[in-house]
Amino acid sequence: MKQLDRLAGCSGRWQGSNRLHDPHTGKPEDTASTAVLSSLLGGRFLRLDYTWSYQGTAQEGSLLVGFQAEPGRATVHWIDSWHMADGVLACEGAVEPDGTIAVRGSYAVPPGPDWGWRIAIRPGDGSALEIVMHNVTPGGEEAVAVEATYKRANS
Repeated sequence: MKQLDRLAGCSGRWQGSNRLHDPHTGKPEDTASTAVLSSLLGGRFLRLDYTWSYQGTAQEGSLLVGFQAEPGRATVHWIDSWHMADGVLACEGAVEPDGTIAVRGSYAVPPGPDWGWRIAIRPGDGSALEIVMHNVTPGGEEAVAVEATYKRANS
């Protein structure tokens, strides 16, 4: 898909760091992170698999990225061992002119109203990759939840 070409150019192995803005401690936690971006179904989808850790326990996640020409929207289905447990968060949005995949989804917080989640996947110039996730209150206030930055792995 032409809209995913910039991100597809980042296919391969990445290494970097993951900063979780820990809601339990109120402090950021930085850990090493790896990522692998691969093409699926003849380039119709991209999958970004990543690893990180939380308080010494290994974690992993995956973002399945697609683009629907009609109605012209980006889709991301997100799973993560710490954030999502056994659920999948479906997000929709757009591919921005710089190639950033910018999507939003929501999740239940019983007994209250649903909260939002915003994900931005920035392909950079092919030598850098960034994933930023925001938590969004029912009132629309956003707070950074995750900041992951990567550089191409040497192997």
